Amino acid sequence: MSLQSKIIELANQYQAEMVANRRYLHQHPEVSYKEFETTKFIKSKLDELRIPYESPLETGCVGILKGGKESDRVLALRADIDALAMNEEGDAKKEFFSKNPGAAHCCGHDAHTSNLLGVAKILTELKGELEGTVLLVFQPGEEKLPGGGKLLCDTGFLQSKNVQAIYGLHTSPTHTPGTIATKEGPLMGSPDEFEVEIFGKGGHAARPHEAIDPIVLASQFVTIAQTVVSRSIDPTEPAVVTVGRIEGGTAHNVIPGSVRLWGTVRTLNSETADLIAQRLESILKGITEGAGGSYTFDFNKGYPAVINTSAETENVISTMQELFGEKSAILMERPIMAGEDFSFYQEHFPGAFFFVGSGAEESESTYVWHHPKYNVDDRFFQTAAPLMASLALNSK
Repeated sequence: MSLQSKIIELANQYQAEMVANRRYLHQHPEVSYKEFETTKFIKSKLDELRIPYESPLETGCVGILKGGKESDRVLALRADIDALAMNEEGDAKKEFFSKNPGAAHCCGHDAHTSNLLGVAKILTELKGELEGTVLLVFQPGEEKLPGGGKLLCDTGFLQSKNVQAIYGLHTSPTHTPGTIATKEGPLMGSPDEFEVEIFGKGGHAARPHEAIDPIVLASQFVTIAQTVVSRSIDPTEPAVVTVGRIEGGTAHNVIPGSVRLWGTVRTLNSETADLIAQRLESILKGITEGAGGSYTFDFNKGYPAVINTSAETENVISTMQELFGEKSAILMERPIMAGEDFSFYQEHFPGAFFFVGSGAEESESTYVWHHPKYNVDDRFFQTAAPLMASLALNSK
């Protein structure tokens, strides 16, 4: 039996356990940087496999699996472990709904964690075929700045292990089980954030001439902000400006004294992001000062863009095709503007990030990331686990 056949056979053998682990994690989600029980669960599973681990951060851990073949090869496989601060919905997953109000795995990180635990089992079983060392990175805090990937890199832990390449994955509701999607170069955007407060002058709604209405000023800002991308950015350069939250006012007949807005900027390079930030503040300044108001503007740099290196991307694609056929690997034509802190690892090591199909109507798993009904089709593991294990075993 070939090594690839052994990997697939073991993945199928451990499928039920990966599903069970995922459902347990789904029932017990913990938000960013508070993944204490999740970390205990991961460590207990690594203990069962006799895989030693280290804890560079307060939550999460890095399993250290040494292969049976002596080599200085060091590969890292990464899974994020945190949940979103939200409540979930959906009939398909009612039997394993979150038991923690205000926290839910509506982005797939429970599946990522369970999958890497499954990969750990496969690699342990095939340890004699494993060359060098594989680091199993269970990372906290992907969903919240500054990003667990940054914090882990800041410790220097992975750098001290001389990592030569790193791979990461994400569930994908827009791709069917049995497929992956990725591309060389820019794959995902840089998600920066801005916060605005507009100060006017409060008053009675029936006497607006005596007030400076910050709601009107905020409305003007939201509308004109949309011209930044269409009129200040090269049309061939991907960019997004979105205001996602507005707070202001207390009653239907009161003009408030201030309004707050929160938004996001998505780009593929820091120069474009800086230009957008400058234009947003310039627009804000003109609107508020022209009406006699004032403002505050805070722009917070988020994760860098995910940029896949050539050799590692080709390795993912060719390994997938060797496992499941040529049509199983989809080459993406363009990046998406969602962000990922996997990008921090790529500032230090060659690496590739890829999407694994997890969307199917019958499992109600085609809802977009962060939707309250987000779900993952169980067949995700039949692709994700063999592929990750094969990358570690260099089986192609």
